[in-house]
Amino acid sequence: MIPEDTRLLHIAYEEALAGYNEGGCPIGSVLARGGEVIARGRNQRVQKGDPIAHGEMDALRNAGRQKTYRDTTLYTSLSPCMMCSGTILQFGIPRVVIGENTNFGGNETFLRSKGVEVIIVNDPDCIDLMKRFITEKPELWAEDIAE
Repeated sequence: MIPEDTRLLHIAYEEALAGYNEGGCPIGSVLARGGEVIARGRNQRVQKGDPIAHGEMDALRNAGRQKTYRDTTLYTSLSPCMMCSGTILQFGIPRVVIGENTNFGGNETFLRSKGVEVIIVNDPDCIDLMKRFITEKPELWAEDIAE
């Protein structure tokens, strides 16, 4: 990890917490370049009724068009699903910092196999928030991961 990773991951956690407080899935994300936030987002599937409004997708949508993503890092409070992992590859994002993969093991191996640097932090705040959400709203969580 580099020094700004902790700060930027905390912003992703704040997005996750905001989503939780809105009644949605608590997954937040930040797209950054050189330690500066380009955009932030959160899972808004419930809030917007949009099945692909995952946290990573929301952050990328909020970033708007970028000349390149090859110099960016994506921070996400939870390990990315296959849809979000595919988007990371599609845009050529070279580095992903993941808050936790305890509650949901995403696609770290897949991303690494495609040359993406993947850092798993195991942040206790991210772990606790997701665990609380899954306990409180298991049906919503199952819907989010298409189970």
